[in-house]
Amino acid sequence: MFIGKSLTNIRILNNLSRGQLAEKVGVTEQAIWQYENGYTSPKLEVVNKMKFIFKVKSSYFYRDDLLDKANFENIQSQHIAYRSETINTLSKTQSELMYIRFLDEFMKRIESKINYPANLLLQLRKETLEYLRQNQNVDRENQIKFIANLARQTMGLPRSSNQNLLFLFEKAGAFIVEKEIGETIDAYSVWTEDDRPYIILGTIKKSAARRNFDLAHELGHLLLHYKVEFNMLDRKSYRDLEDEANSFASEFLLPEEFGNDCKEITKVSNPDSYIDIKQKWEVSLQAIAMRVHKLGMMEYQQYRYFFMSINKKGYRTQEPLDEKIPISRPMKLKSILQLLFEKGIYTLSTLTDELKVDQEFLTLVTGIEKEYFDQYRQSEQKIFTTSVLSLSK
Repeated sequence: MFIGKSLTNIRILNNLSRGQLAEKVGVTEQAIWQYENGYTSPKLEVVNKMKFIFKVKSSYFYRDDLLDKANFENIQSQHIAYRSETINTLSKTQSELMYIRFLDEFMKRIESKINYPANLLLQLRKETLEYLRQNQNVDRENQIKFIANLARQTMGLPRSSNQNLLFLFEKAGAFIVEKEIGETIDAYSVWTEDDRPYIILGTIKKSAARRNFDLAHELGHLLLHYKVEFNMLDRKSYRDLEDEANSFASEFLLPEEFGNDCKEITKVSNPDSYIDIKQKWEVSLQAIAMRVHKLGMMEYQQYRYFFMSINKKGYRTQEPLDEKIPISRPMKLKSILQLLFEKGIYTLSTLTDELKVDQEFLTLVTGIEKEYFDQYRQSEQKIFTTSVLSLSK
């Protein structure tokens, strides 16, 4: 029997309306509504078109999907913190919510035999809430400064650089995925109700320095804005929380020790004076200038001139070292799958067969490139060689 709910979930996951899907498969929007609500079943030719669109097997639509036993209350759309210049449309919010649900259920399906290190981010969240409760009279700027330094210390970042930043985020408990999320969304993050922190990074090409700021910004949301209902905020309130996350990121990435590196700089308004500092801290020149100004080491007029120079030199779009500092990629999900494949708990074929999906679907959900899965697919292919022969006596 065709299961309409499986179609609904995967359609929303792919950010398609019923009308858009209907156009792709050559039926009416009413027909898609009927499939999803159990009034009719699609013909085989329609199913074949849908399996191609969604990168699944035909049988996917005739069985319960990953979300069948999911607790939909585990992930609340109102708690998703978007790193975006615009507050997003309802359809986009629903699509990203569905994505997190698929990802979360996928992780629960495969990780039953995995033991993780202690969840330091959960510990940090609890310590943050307790600190804020006990220090309500401290001004917000100093609250953020304290929490950013606490986070840096707890996660084990060195005081003199941001080396291995993404690795330390994943080690601390974050599940980080790269995903195509559109041109206006840099990243977003959310806590599940069972205390798993997700950070989703956009795949639009960014420098390592800007990617680091995105990570720190999302950590600010996860710690400072737990249980905030982002979808209920007006634009000013939303902007205020974004500014807080930016302040956290600045304090977190560039602690006060960073100021020692700037003391010998004479031309403080010249962006090129900070190139070596950018290489050391892996933070953009623009973020460095904001921090230097906040630390009182650059006057307002010098600060204005700095950004005039940024525009004149074309550094708004690409800064020096942007192509030289390597961009770190998430490795946690890869490592989990590698362990399962190499220990024989799963093969790629058994995993795709169990989920009734194609290899490309795994790339969509995990954000892991196709080539990673290709190597495991190739290793499963048996070739007849002399190793299976023997000489007769």
